[in-house]
Amino acid sequence: MKVAIIYNKDMTGVINNFGMQNKEIYNPETVKAVADSIEQGGHNLRVLDGNMYLIEKLQDFMPRVIDGERMGMVFNMAYGIQGESRYTHLPSMLEMLGIPYVGSGPEGHALALDKIITKIILQKFSIPTPHFWVFSTGDEEMADVTYPCIVKPKMESVSYGLKVVYNEDDLREAVKHIVHEFRQQALVEQFIRGREFCIGLLGNNEPEVFPVLEIDLNNDPDAIQTETDKLNNPRRKICPANISPELAEKMRYLSKECFRVLGLRDFARVDIRMDMDENIYVLEINSMASMGHSGSYVNAAKAAGYDYPTLVNKILDVASVRYFSESSFYIGGNGGELKNKVPLSVKTRIFLRSRQDQTEKILKQMVGTNTYFRNVERVNTLGRLLIQQLTPLGFSCQILPQVEIGNVHLFTNSNSDEYDILLLGHLDSAVPFTKHIDYHATEHRLYGTDIWDNKGGLVIMIDALKALRYSRILRKKKIAILLISDNSLQGTITKDIVFDISGRAKRVIGLNGASHDGAVITSRSGAAVYTIQMTLKRSETAQNVAEANIQFANLLRKLVQLSSEKEGIIVVPNHIRMHSSIGSPSAYGEIILSVRYNNPEHGDILDRNIKQNVRKYRNDVIHFQIEGSLRRNPMFKSGETERFYQSIKKIGNLIDIRIPEEHRWNASDICYINYNVPGIDGFGPAGDSTHDGNEYIIRHSLVERAALLALIINES
Repeated sequence: MKVAIIYNKDMTGVINNFGMQNKEIYNPETVKAVADSIEQGGHNLRVLDGNMYLIEKLQDFMPRVIDGERMGMVFNMAYGIQGESRYTHLPSMLEMLGIPYVGSGPEGHALALDKIITKIILQKFSIPTPHFWVFSTGDEEMADVTYPCIVKPKMESVSYGLKVVYNEDDLREAVKHIVHEFRQQALVEQFIRGREFCIGLLGNNEPEVFPVLEIDLNNDPDAIQTETDKLNNPRRKICPANISPELAEKMRYLSKECFRVLGLRDFARVDIRMDMDENIYVLEINSMASMGHSGSYVNAAKAAGYDYPTLVNKILDVASVRYFSESSFYIGGNGGELKNKVPLSVKTRIFLRSRQDQTEKILKQMVGTNTYFRNVERVNTLGRLLIQQLTPLGFSCQILPQVEIGNVHLFTNSNSDEYDILLLGHLDSAVPFTKHIDYHATEHRLYGTDIWDNKGGLVIMIDALKALRYSRILRKKKIAILLISDNSLQGTITKDIVFDISGRAKRVIGLNGASHDGAVITSRSGAAVYTIQMTLKRSETAQNVAEANIQFANLLRKLVQLSSEKEGIIVVPNHIRMHSSIGSPSAYGEIILSVRYNNPEHGDILDRNIKQNVRKYRNDVIHFQIEGSLRRNPMFKSGETERFYQSIKKIGNLIDIRIPEEHRWNASDICYINYNVPGIDGFGPAGDSTHDGNEYIIRHSLVERAALLALIINES
């Protein structure tokens, strides 16, 4: 999904300065932390400044549902630039533009930001809150005010302007300061001596309530949290608070009631004071609870079991469900039952993001197992790991024993001999133990031997199947999984198995890694490798040595000239070695020739032409010998494959994943599938292999590709 974080940075991005200027702004480090978390969640992200240029930037970035694209989302971190009820400015703009966003709507923000209106509503619903008075000039009658009392602006947060006063003179001075400095009324509130607490809420309808958090006031009942405390020297947080279960439950209940009566959405934080007799008073509710690491909301979420990235993506998820399930609400019969169906695409992403740590743990274990094709035991170890993961999902495993290579594994979740879809991958590796690179991670990439080539695809397959089981869809699909163990040997042993099993499936998906841009592979070249050797039959004269070199070069040129861009044929030498001597006449040459071709009909013709050319250069003086043949046929893009690709693109658009296509010039296990069955490869994670052989995958593509694969299986 496309997600735009919007926050306020450039406060000069307005036509005119007008009204109260905002003093509240997010620390750029917090914005970066939220952005990193959303990217880890696999979303397409942009960070935008919430000023007058915003609409144009949103037009460039946000999908246009009117044109058939999937809707994006704004993660709102904009407190507003200036004027009244500034929390409402961005949500109001987004409502006008038709862009979904995280957090409360304009009405909820307006009610919660206005502390006076909040307290009136709380009183109406019998939610305890301190007595209060409202003053506009500082010169009004104040005889009925009781002391001590606390003075604050009616529409600010972060404790701006907060002051406890004990007499009328100080009260008047404090009110005048608020009116002059903040250009708004002053709220004067009965000061509650005692302890201070915060309660975080997350969700809608029946929101999750985090454990009660206490602000450490060092046992001083007269202490408060000042602006300086919050911005520069945050007080220690105690969570869960050291209070009785009965008090905690009462605070949690009152917090949910506040959230409900003010009509808030997605997330919020309620501030509470408790007096010396354990009476509870709601002070206010923050409809844009701070996402700062030192803030009360984040600390309470941590106590509830959310790390920072999980919390950010959970907030995004609850907003997504609120928006994107609305089209699935309907009222049946005479105002019948209200039903809510969360779309599979949303449900799948939520599930996959919640288990990304487990996914990476399994991937690390796989990468740590060197499965060089000659290391039969380690290849079989990886097979056993797959059995452990797939058996609980309802798959049985048929092991096809192999002596020289690891065992071939065929998994099925159906008794039928025909399948809706075949997932094709391999267990073996071409990298020996001495060149194995261990698993390691950076913020956005995961590295290690075979992590892109095959093992990333295996964990994506596992995750996609688990997501389908979570959604109770898996058992409805007839799925086969074929994992071969001779991909490094060009499938020479298992090619008949691949052909047979694929012929029973309606579609085949290959689990090899995707390109960096996430393209799927709709065609692959066929491959052939030849070793051509030359020696002198007659070494009587130096002239024969020269002739041998000439003919060797001529043959090489002739073979390379078999390449044709138009026909999709490439013939190139991978290795050339020539040794000759004049003093003691001798000549020896060797060419290892690599061939790629795209049309299945060209394979036999190329094979015949190459061998005929070699034979033509044999004579009484020079001997040529050729070994080798066709290794793999091309994976040809048929009309059925094109239709399959178009259905994949449609699913990609549904979940905002761009799915380009590509042709790969190297062959793979999928080249042996039955040519009557449409097959597409490259459903592993996006990534690549560097020149030094250090493979990597893009971290967030694990979730993205697993979601894509799950939805494709569901549609098969």
